[in-house]
Amino acid sequence: MGYRFEIITGPMSCGKTEELLRRIRRLIIAKKKVKVISPTIDTRAKGDYIESRNGLWLDTIKVKNSEEILELVNETDDVIAIDELQFFDEGIVDVIKVLMKQGKRIIGTGLDLDFKGEPFGPMPMLLAYADKVDKLTAICMKCGSEYAVRTQRMIDGKPADKNSPLIMIGADETYEARCLDCWELGDKQHDENHKKLSVLTIAKR
Repeated sequence: MGYRFEIITGPMSCGKTEELLRRIRRLIIAKKKVKVISPTIDTRAKGDYIESRNGLWLDTIKVKNSEEILELVNETDDVIAIDELQFFDEGIVDVIKVLMKQGKRIIGTGLDLDFKGEPFGPMPMLLAYADKVDKLTAICMKCGSEYAVRTQRMIDGKPADKNSPLIMIGADETYEARCLDCWELGDKQHDENHKKLSVLTIAKR
C-alpha cells in the first residue's frame, strides 16, 4: 500500500513546495489522479496554482477552510496534495483522518514552526498522525550555513517583535531562513523598558 499520509516540512525557502511538485509530477506520470489543494490565505501565487521559488508551478484548488476539502474529493481521486497545511484551521486534522480511512494517499507541506520558533497551527497534530515526515533544511540567509531550521520575519529590515501578529496583511515584511545561531526574535517591550531605564539612570546622575 505504501505511505498513507506524508508531510514535507521545514522553514521558509527549504524547498517544500518544490518537493511536493516533484512527487506530484511522478504520480501523474504513473497515471494517478491527483487533486491539489491550497488555502486561500496563501497569496504568493496570484492565480489558482501553487508555485515553488524556482519557478515550477501546478494548478490547484483554493479553499477557505478544511471542510471544503471533503466536498471536493471524490472516489476517483487517488492522491490529495495539500500545500501550506499550517494555515488551515484545526479541523484539518479530522479531514486528514477521513481521507486516510477512504484509502486516499495524502501528501502535505507546511511550516513546522512560526517566526517565533513555536509550533505552527495544526502542524504538531498533523506531524503526529503522519506515517512519513521529511524535514528539510535551508541555507541560512545570514551566515550561509546549510542547516537553517528557523523562519526569520523581518519588518522594515529588523527582526519582527515577538508580540506581533502571527499573520500580517499589508506590512512591509520579508522572510528569511536562518540557522539557530542567526535566528533572532525582537522584543519591543524589552527595548522600550531598557531605554526608559537608561534615561532614568542618566537623570539620576
